[in-house]
Amino acid sequence: MSDVIDLSDAERRMKGALEAVKHQFATIRTGRANPALLDRIEVEAYGTRMPIKSVASIGAPEPRLLTVTPYDPNSLKAIERAIRDSDLGLNPQNDGKIIRLPIPELTEERRRELIRLARHMAEEGRVSVRNVRRDEMHDIQQLRREGEISEDDERRAEAELQRLTNDYVKRIDEALAEKEAELMEV
Repeated sequence: MSDVIDLSDAERRMKGALEAVKHQFATIRTGRANPALLDRIEVEAYGTRMPIKSVASIGAPEPRLLTVTPYDPNSLKAIERAIRDSDLGLNPQNDGKIIRLPIPELTEERRRELIRLARHMAEEGRVSVRNVRRDEMHDIQQLRREGEISEDDERRAEAELQRLTNDYVKRIDEALAEKEAELMEV
């Protein structure tokens, strides 16, 4: 591998795509309570939309229960409304100080729906990784056209870039397989 071609930026971007997919997977509800489940929820508070983490602390005291404790008790109703209006299918229970979110068992139909969603998220991640490869390939070919690297260096860099791409696509596929197994677990 030539010293001229540095693929660390490509690797950093591919790693970012993988992390983004894993973070998205964490927002998909399984049968277990996971505070990341609420990451996508935004609350109308103080005249603006804010992530739920900015207005409340989220805990998982039991495997099938999440608790949401607002930093400001006045935002309790807004948080409850945001959770109820979300696509998570959770029914918040408010006791005036804290919101409890019992996590119900998933139906077979809902599991299949969530698997489809996870597969879509994984495909978006794979597309991101391939876009990084495309951008880097273009840069490598540009260096070759400008005479800054030899044909051998170009081939080696492209082979290394393809290996990197395959590795990150495989990692996304492994994360997807894990998520599917977690969703099908009864």
